Amino acid sequence: MHGRPRKATKQEDPAAAAAKSARLRELQSQVLHFQHNRIYTKEAVSVSSKLLEINPEIYTGWNYRKLAFQHNLNEVSDTDTIKSAIEDELRMVEVALRRNPKSYGAWYHRKWILGQKLVPANFDHEFRLLDKLLKADARNFHGWNYHRFIARLKDVSEEEELKFTMDMINTNFSNYSAWHNRSMLLSKLLRKKVKGFHEEESILSDEFELVRQALFTDPSDQSGWFYHLWLLDQTSTPHKPHLVSSWPSDKLNIEISAQFKEKCERFPIIFCFNQRVDGVNLATVTVNSKLVSSEHITWKPLSANNSRKSKIWVAFLENFNKYCDNSEGLSVEIIVHCCESIVHLKFVMKLSHMYHQEKNRDGFEELFLWDCPKSQEINPYLVSYDPWRLRVESVEEDAKWHLDTLSAEIALFKEMSECDEDSKFVKLTLARLLGAHNSIKSGGSSYFEEMLKLYDDLIKLDAPHYRYYRDERSLVLLDQMTSSKDSLVEYCSRCENSSFSCINPQLCINFSGLNLTRVGFVERLLWVQILDLSHNNLTSISGLEALQLLVCLNLSHNQIMSFTALEPIKSLQSLKVLDLSFNEIGSHPVNTSRYLCSSPLSHTCNVTETMEELARENIQIGDFWEAILLFESLQLVQLDMQGNPVTNERCRVLVEKVIPCLKWLDGKPVR
Repeated sequence: MHGRPRKATKQEDPAAAAAKSARLRELQSQVLHFQHNRIYTKEAVSVSSKLLEINPEIYTGWNYRKLAFQHNLNEVSDTDTIKSAIEDELRMVEVALRRNPKSYGAWYHRKWILGQKLVPANFDHEFRLLDKLLKADARNFHGWNYHRFIARLKDVSEEEELKFTMDMINTNFSNYSAWHNRSMLLSKLLRKKVKGFHEEESILSDEFELVRQALFTDPSDQSGWFYHLWLLDQTSTPHKPHLVSSWPSDKLNIEISAQFKEKCERFPIIFCFNQRVDGVNLATVTVNSKLVSSEHITWKPLSANNSRKSKIWVAFLENFNKYCDNSEGLSVEIIVHCCESIVHLKFVMKLSHMYHQEKNRDGFEELFLWDCPKSQEINPYLVSYDPWRLRVESVEEDAKWHLDTLSAEIALFKEMSECDEDSKFVKLTLARLLGAHNSIKSGGSSYFEEMLKLYDDLIKLDAPHYRYYRDERSLVLLDQMTSSKDSLVEYCSRCENSSFSCINPQLCINFSGLNLTRVGFVERLLWVQILDLSHNNLTSISGLEALQLLVCLNLSHNQIMSFTALEPIKSLQSLKVLDLSFNEIGSHPVNTSRYLCSSPLSHTCNVTETMEELARENIQIGDFWEAILLFESLQLVQLDMQGNPVTNERCRVLVEKVIPCLKWLDGKPVR
């Protein structure tokens, strides 16, 4: 743990081990008998003591003692008797901790006993016990948890506790638990603005100086690096939530295709925040329009766990198409009162006949092909849609201290990197510092290339954690590609081969063949209708749920292993074309992630009729229920699944039944 290898346990004599096991089974059987029959005599409790002395990890023994303690003191009012019973329990815990200082059951039992508050706790004794324990192992997190419990019980001030962490760090810089406790305490003190903790910048500067001493003392120890990461988060992450992107953006003129106007009854409004927020509703968001009012709009969070907090919130203008016929179009103004600030957005929707095509009226009579050519006409559209303006405005005006601090840390770690070229901690921290600097100071010279090289070095240097470095590298690459209009235009094209969306022009982003393992910075891509992520190394598509305009999505030739990993696309009601070909769906017989998706047997969705039809086709529902739950919520017209282990004739029949509007499957017309 934290760079410290575990010590190998000594091999026990086989005969002694067998005798110990037999004794344990005998004692455990007796305790179970006592518990089932509610026998709480002194002799019975003594048997549980013998059991826990040998093995403190038997939770049944501790639970039995709690029941016995409550039963035997049920109607006792004598203080001495109660005190004696409590001392017996605390003494038993100390015996168990000598056997195993990290016994969860023992520590929890001690907290439970003192938490009853039947008699005043002997705090001097408790702190002496902790002092002995932490001297034996200063990083025993059980001891630190218990220390926090006792401090709260005694009402020790957070300032005193902070001083205690400093004493422990001065004794040993490698005390991860002390650094962790210090970060927790400082967060509370700064948030409450306790006396002496008003000047956050000054305090954090002192903490940076403190942790530098630890890092230079022992660069190979992880404790200081974790604390430095916490300080970096305090320096680069805004404390208050704010809106970073929206669709539509302010002053955007949206062209609604006259050809498909009748089919476009819902228009999405999307808000992206820098952190998870709640409270986006009629009271905090006002919609002003001649024909649309706030009362007709319901906001909902897009979150994987159905939480009421989310970074992404969406609402829909219903039947908006019938309001766009006049020459002026439909003008909508939105005022956002969330997050202690006010944001004004105004956009106009008008009918357009520019892209009218008599042929192919619904856009999918012909197979959609992923060959969007480059176009010189896309840059004016990107100029009109500006997702970067909010990002720049959201950065605090007074960021001088943050930038100066990050610049000083960058210079320091570059110097450290020159002294120790193979230190993974130095390289990783430097990459994080450069990323934090980029997030605050947009535009100008950025550190993208330097960060990419650092993660390339880390992938080679620290093979056991290469997946993490690949994910971080992917995020840096996506940040670089989407950081400005000029950088994004290289990957952007306009779809010419079909008209299938009511919003013009139909723009495509091509991020194929970039070795991406993660999706990120989707708040800059809210306008995208066609997205090509093929020939990457994606195993998850978390984040794509924000792209509510998405009509075509190419995920072919990735490493997606299950339908459950595709859960985010269930939120994409505009999605018509989905390419999942040549992934690894169904390659693993045991897929633990499948249980993140609710089963049809839980009656959370209405698929009874579909299940009956599949049963008539002799298709085992249990083999495909993830696919049923995924596809039954979509209105796909074109789907490609070839090249996946799960794909067979039974799967194709199932897909056709579950998606009745499907016209193309694996490149062929559906019967």
